[in-house]
Amino acid sequence: MGQYETIPFLTEDGEKVDFYILEQTMISGVNYLLVTDDIEAEETEVLMMRENPDSDGVYASYEIVDDEDELKAVSTVFEELIDDVDIELLYD
Repeated sequence: MGQYETIPFLTEDGEKVDFYILEQTMISGVNYLLVTDDIEAEETEVLMMRENPDSDGVYASYEIVDDEDELKAVSTVFEELIDDVDIELLYD
């Protein structure tokens, strides 16, 4: 498996989790990341994260995309960018 950048993420209970960035894309001026915490598994769960830059554009935070329409649109783009990948959307 190739080299992947990681991004730290703080969970709601304050736990730090490092996610591997599988792919990145910009849609309508918004940066999205496709991330996972396990790059070794043949099948793994991924998260789509939206970048939220601060007002001066120096720093950014990321939040998990949970809007169903946004998830569908972003997953379609990620499937086109990554060969041999199928993204199955799971909703709560």
